Amino acid sequence: MPLDRRTFLQTSLAASALAGSLASDKSSNAADDPERPFNPTIQRYREVALRLLDPTDAELQHGLELHRESLVFDAYGFSPRAAVDGDALAELVKGGASDLEYKDAREDMTMTRCVTNPVEQTEFLEAWRASGVTCIFQNAGEEGQGVMMLLKRLARFTYLTDMLRDSVAKAATPDDIVAAKEAGRHCLYLTGNGVPLTEQWVSVEDELRYVRVFYELGIRMMHLTYNRRNMIGDGCAEKANAGLSDFGRTVIAEMNRVGVIADCAHSGWQTSLEAAQVSTKPVVASHSTCGGIYPHIRSKPDEVIKAIADSGGYIGICCIPRFLRGTGDINAFLDHIDYVVKKFGPDHVAIGTDVAYSSQNMAEESKKVPSRSRQRPRFASLWPADDYKTTSDATQSLAWTNWPMFTVGLVKRGHSDETIKKILGDNVMRVARAAMKS
Repeated sequence: MPLDRRTFLQTSLAASALAGSLASDKSSNAADDPERPFNPTIQRYREVALRLLDPTDAELQHGLELHRESLVFDAYGFSPRAAVDGDALAELVKGGASDLEYKDAREDMTMTRCVTNPVEQTEFLEAWRASGVTCIFQNAGEEGQGVMMLLKRLARFTYLTDMLRDSVAKAATPDDIVAAKEAGRHCLYLTGNGVPLTEQWVSVEDELRYVRVFYELGIRMMHLTYNRRNMIGDGCAEKANAGLSDFGRTVIAEMNRVGVIADCAHSGWQTSLEAAQVSTKPVVASHSTCGGIYPHIRSKPDEVIKAIADSGGYIGICCIPRFLRGTGDINAFLDHIDYVVKKFGPDHVAIGTDVAYSSQNMAEESKKVPSRSRQRPRFASLWPADDYKTTSDATQSLAWTNWPMFTVGLVKRGHSDETIKKILGDNVMRVARAAMKS
């Protein structure tokens, strides 16, 4: 039945009445019911986006129908996050757990508790249903180069997709993603968030031997740098902006050979430019913004976007208000997409949200955890100080579950269905296929 604005908003109100039963329902099948209204948190996010977009009934209906039929591929993001087990974390704190033990436990809970806890599994599947996303290019590696560090998140998402494979499986090839869409399921395509290096520097070959190992484990994309400078090149937060090293050129050649996409989202502008110029396969900035609209360290200037486009790649526009600026909301986000389409063509833009849905239960569980002493900032967390204050409209309109509203917004902006499908997933699929060609 066509969904007009009145029906859509009535469904929003009905969700509030069902909130209690949804929170207590321990059956994952409830979250898969296409007729069931979404939970109040998801509905609130959706209503904010609707108010800011103000589509006509025809635009709303067409956008939602187009979203349902499209293969939607988040160019870089996070699977919905479960609430922590507050009692278990409290026991760790009381027992004097180390910072690393506490951090690992909390991370594991948010990434895998949807497997073992029925309430969190319902939340997890509900968020997927609301998003209409087929596949996420999943952050499955902590930011850095250490082999053992990179294995942790890879293990967590291997476990998740093994245990929930009937709902959310691991995709090894682009054909697996197509099959998931056809079957009405979801999947994760894995990015490692760093090039795994032995860091022994015996030889170039020794340093690079784990690139293929991680490819064989399912990793299909890797960050060249993360904010800081490393042996590959300068990160986006380094003032020097020195570009790609000789070793970095060898790294990209090996990634091209093996079939791993080079991602310069967190790389410096010169590193990004040179990576796109030397690569024989498409290079991407999986979750970034346009410096031509707002020049932030995580944006890419026109020269870099053009080089990425010339390589056959794309820039994924993220959902981080601080990087988008302007109003920082869904309309600012759409401005960045429009900018790339108009200046570089519809084949070279995607959506890499860089945000996740967090369980409604997170706040209540977190209250159970005693406060801990202040920690030193991570070395990799090099961000410039600014006075930006986000708004609830900005963060809620760009919620991960609002993917259907992104499509409605693209319809309202006048993009053709063909262009919208490219932005939603076809461009990422094209690059994923190109990377795997020998």
